[in-house]
Amino acid sequence: MINNETTDKTMQEKTQENQQPPADDVGSLYVQGHIKIHDPETGEVFVDKRNAIHYENISEAIAYCLANKGKSYIYEMYFGNGGTSIDPTGVINYLPSNTNTQSSDLYNATFFKIVDDTATANPDPVNNKIEIRHTPGQIYSDLVVTCLLDYGEPAGQSAFDNSPNLDENFVFDELGLRARSTDGSETVYDTATNPPTFTKSTGKLLTHVVFHPVQKSLNRLIQIDYTVRIQTLTNLSSIG
Repeated sequence: MINNETTDKTMQEKTQENQQPPADDVGSLYVQGHIKIHDPETGEVFVDKRNAIHYENISEAIAYCLANKGKSYIYEMYFGNGGTSIDPTGVINYLPSNTNTQSSDLYNATFFKIVDDTATANPDPVNNKIEIRHTPGQIYSDLVVTCLLDYGEPAGQSAFDNSPNLDENFVFDELGLRARSTDGSETVYDTATNPPTFTKSTGKLLTHVVFHPVQKSLNRLIQIDYTVRIQTLTNLSSIG
């Protein structure tokens, strides 16, 4: 014979259990990026688009930061000229962003700058820096990475932005953010060779974007404003 009082009590307890918040609060984390490449003096905009995130490497970087390990954070911006090709009819062909393996890199890196403004190796932390922007009450925070290529850099660039050769070292068509290496190694950029050569650190690629070729030459400044938005939960807000 079923005891109705016991049954009612059991059902009531189960209902109360179902109304309790779950023991594990599961949320989502969304990372997106946007770049703007422009001349800060003339206001001319060369590139304004979204970029690809290397989700495996950036998840590892976030874990290092949350654990206060002091490594694998955004440290360098790499520039390259291997993201596109031009066919005989003049059509630009774009390669896919390179974010599939842990060792992914730019297709052909030709220059880099340190953008961590707390690094002693950064010679110009005023113009090459990372800012954190957050509005109270919002569920996202932005990392705004600014990088300036001044008139005199890179060394060996052409005098004017009219090169017919889109394979030149400083006709850029790709760039990416790289993490600080976990073993403390630094990138070495040797300008004594032609073309300059890299001895890269072990820092991993966090983002990658391919775009139409943009030449850096002595007659123009180029500034990159690179926004990485980290957003939690739902109702995602786009940055571009």
